[in-house]
Amino acid sequence: MRVQLNGTSVNLATGGVQPDRDLPLVLLTHGAGMDRTVWNLQTRYLAHHGYTAMAVDLPGHGDSEGPLLTTVADMATWVSELIDALDWGGVRLAGHSMGALISMEVAAARDDVERLVLMGAAMAMPVHPELLGAAERNESLAPELMTAWAHGSRSHVVNNPTPGLWMVGGGQALLERAAPGVIHTDLAACNAYEAGDVAARVGCPVAVLVGSTDRMTPPKAAAALIAGFADVDVIHLDGVGHMMMTEAPDQVRGALIDALA
Repeated sequence: MRVQLNGTSVNLATGGVQPDRDLPLVLLTHGAGMDRTVWNLQTRYLAHHGYTAMAVDLPGHGDSEGPLLTTVADMATWVSELIDALDWGGVRLAGHSMGALISMEVAAARDDVERLVLMGAAMAMPVHPELLGAAERNESLAPELMTAWAHGSRSHVVNNPTPGLWMVGGGQALLERAAPGVIHTDLAACNAYEAGDVAARVGCPVAVLVGSTDRMTPPKAAAALIAGFADVDVIHLDGVGHMMMTEAPDQVRGALIDALA
């Protein structure tokens, strides 16, 4: 599905189902260097379980036109403008990693966000200088490091929940197809982000999914963010890393259905 926003074409994945305005809208936002395909195992499920699901490609990512946005605040403004353009009358937000920061900022700024689900989220997302440097030079080392750190230890040694696919290799291939500059721009935005009092300004119910072996946004880092929400449910995923949507798709789908209701 494509919509026009500020003179550019925006790509949204709807799980192969025609959007239905009689159903609640769920807008899913991806993390750094990625695109809407990280939600493949959730978007279609939501679309067949009572929601209109839309997984967005941020500007310059996937099949959405640019230009790239350089700060989380600018990305949140863009997502808010997209929500206005969709004109659904209310929205539920789910975000992963950088997308969690974006979704949180949107929820804090709007009164029509009905539910917020955060995955791989923390008060701050500092990026290792070696990774930032590799990304700035558009080296293959950047996708390699991100993929290695993002997947929990079990993902490196056991089968993909989807038979026939290689979880770690698929994650790396996704990052490697990002256009030059995309990964560095996103990582720099995460590195510069400061949450401040954003959690306290979120008025809707919040669910936070925390992977016990997440090395990018570890449980301790997530706890500081969780403490700031007024109405929050925490779902712990044992043995799961940062890429929880692919590492534990069944658990994530179940958590989404519960949290969005």
